[in-house]
Amino acid sequence: MKNQKKLIKLTVLSMLIALGVVISPLLRFEGMCPMAHFINIVCAVLLGPWYSLLCATTIGIIRMVIMSIPPLALTGAVFGALLSGIFYKVSKGKLIFAVLGEIIGTGIIGAVLSYPVMTFLWGKDGLSWLFYVPSFICGTLIGGSIAFVFLKKLSAAGLLKRFQEMLGSPVYEEKNSIIANALYIVAFGVICFLVIEILTGIFKITGVFWDYLSVFSLASFIVTGIIYYILRKVKE
Repeated sequence: MKNQKKLIKLTVLSMLIALGVVISPLLRFEGMCPMAHFINIVCAVLLGPWYSLLCATTIGIIRMVIMSIPPLALTGAVFGALLSGIFYKVSKGKLIFAVLGEIIGTGIIGAVLSYPVMTFLWGKDGLSWLFYVPSFICGTLIGGSIAFVFLKKLSAAGLLKRFQEMLGSPVYEEKNSIIANALYIVAFGVICFLVIEILTGIFKITGVFWDYLSVFSLASFIVTGIIYYILRKVKE
């Protein structure tokens, strides 16, 4: 039975690696690869930190060899993959902590360490220690949000627990209150606000529409969160 579950784990790992290589080019710019962070978090939750680290490393190497991606394919993935799994395990199965681990590992640690790698090993000029931080954080926020919603849906359907049991991974029961779900909705508004602000700054996008889009997104999610909370309370 133990060998069988290990074989299943390796099979799922191989599938995630293949999926990561295929979908990583989506929404990709240099220094920002949201779907790679999606794979990191999903792998961390399903298989654990070491499998997630192996998954991110393998995907990064394949992307560097086949797609001629710079070493950002590794520095922008491996630290977040490891911390995502560690944070998820330490928090006893809180999905938000898996996302937080990815943001800290990639958005801060990976971004800062990308500077010496890209400057001294890759020979790129004009960089600074914080050069990649905005784009890395933006990528983790986008990919992390997608992963969070995806895993939440799996959990609500009872599939996440079944997958973890099938893989022999630790199973956690995460029960969220109405107020917690409402706060998650508001948090997505904050993420949208930050993503829009970062992207407009990176690509130097200006205009009245873009000036108000981030604020409108934040306000919309706040209102949605309030409405959700009121409606659920009324049903109780």
